[in-house]
Amino acid sequence: MTDTLSASQARRIALAAQGFTRARPSSVSARHMHRVMGRLGVLQIDSVNVFARSHYLPMFSRLGAYDPALLDRVFHARTTHYVEYMAHEATFIPVEDWPLWRFRMDDFRARWAGPDSWMSTNARTLQWVRDELRGRGPLRPADLRADAPRERGTWWDWDDVKLALEHLWRTGDVAISGRKGFERSYALAENIIPAGILSTHVPRDEAIRELTRRAARSSGVATQSDLADYHRIRDRAAVSRSIADLVDEGELLPVAVRGWDRAGRSIPAWRHREAVLPRRVDAAALLTPFDPIVWFRDRALRAFELDYRIEIYVPAEKRRYGYYSLPVLVGDRIVARVDLKADRATSTLQVQSAWWEPQANPAEDAERIAVELALAASWQGLAHISVSGWGSAAESLHAALSFQPDASVRRHVHARERTS
Repeated sequence: MTDTLSASQARRIALAAQGFTRARPSSVSARHMHRVMGRLGVLQIDSVNVFARSHYLPMFSRLGAYDPALLDRVFHARTTHYVEYMAHEATFIPVEDWPLWRFRMDDFRARWAGPDSWMSTNARTLQWVRDELRGRGPLRPADLRADAPRERGTWWDWDDVKLALEHLWRTGDVAISGRKGFERSYALAENIIPAGILSTHVPRDEAIRELTRRAARSSGVATQSDLADYHRIRDRAAVSRSIADLVDEGELLPVAVRGWDRAGRSIPAWRHREAVLPRRVDAAALLTPFDPIVWFRDRALRAFELDYRIEIYVPAEKRRYGYYSLPVLVGDRIVARVDLKADRATSTLQVQSAWWEPQANPAEDAERIAVELALAASWQGLAHISVSGWGSAAESLHAALSFQPDASVRRHVHARERTS
């Protein structure tokens, strides 16, 4: 018999699976970050740094303020537990998971194996890059660029060396050895991945089954599309077979979620057997657009009623919510979105716009968000917070921030914002 969950119950299960029911520690250690990674499985990386780079935010959302240098040590150290790969988009993954992605590496290799492919027409550059990494150790693209042999053509206007490194990384010949700032260093995979892990073979179907199982555990309750998107698995037939196997083994339990429907028909969903249904969720958090809670836009809309779009590439005059608005969680609801910018020159966290979502309770939620904004400013080492007049939540947040004892709040209302 299929159990039925309310939409609120499904949200609480999902948030518990992602660690939002645990109390934030008074002091964040590497152990806490490993624990969060145990729940997420992957941590998506993004280059946008208007407030904080995306991979720093999920830890802040779940653990509270921490020293960003700690994350750098945990994820970038040569002896790290983690490496980078295309496990959703570009993400950190546990190094022992490298064999699970061999099927994706093989898919990239097969896709680029044709006689007219970039890898075929640039074979000399690829071999030169391999030889340089073998002889010189980890290198940045800039370390190779000046002396690189040239073949015809470029891709996305990147030079051939950068392209070669990216291709070799995606096919698993090369691994990321670290970063300086945001620039990657590359090395032969054999010099980064332990030999026992590198030589381990996981068959494609077994890997997809394991990744589906992990996606279910990290999601708590999910549809087939949710489970496929968690690791961007396009082989939906393999995901479907994996779900059937996991149901047979009792690891996944079929459920129906009220409100999760399409064209009047309920969408099949599954609950992981270890998923917990808390009585309530008392979290408040700023979320990166690439947090697993919201990164699959269909799920964000279905489960949290958040119709989200990143507006980085939208002309400024056509943006509805702002350049890089962050969803805001209060309890088990996405109640607002705020467009934040860290202005280092003036030591100010700028709330460039703030908007209520339909499920918000402004009278209660404004204070919770104000506390998170004050914490975010402190986390980023910013002394002040300014709130623009753009957005339905701006006035409420300005008023709530005025009562925060640890934040110096200044008011800025720009002419364009007054007429928005």
